[in-house]
Amino acid sequence: MFTAPDPADCQTMTEVRDGVDEVDRRVVELLARRFAYMDAAARIKPTRDVVRDEARKAEVKAKVDAEAMRLDVDRALCDRLYEDLIETSIAHELKRWETLHGG
Repeated sequence: MFTAPDPADCQTMTEVRDGVDEVDRRVVELLARRFAYMDAAARIKPTRDVVRDEARKAEVKAKVDAEAMRLDVDRALCDRLYEDLIETSIAHELKRWETLHGG
């Protein structure tokens, strides 16, 4: 549940900014959780060569695209953001895998 007013109910720029700040805090919180899953994947995957999974990457991007379409969010923007997020996640997971498994 959000504490800031719904965007449609905002009457002042202070309310808008409070809402944006709250969303940003939640996005960072969700990113921390996503990267914790990357840490778990690095712990679970038996070999370094299975960290990069192009089929899974395509699956994630397809799901994101479907959700963007459903919510009427700029699909090209989501594609760019997720391309960067996935590649950053892979790099993070590879580094974590090497730390955990001595690679």
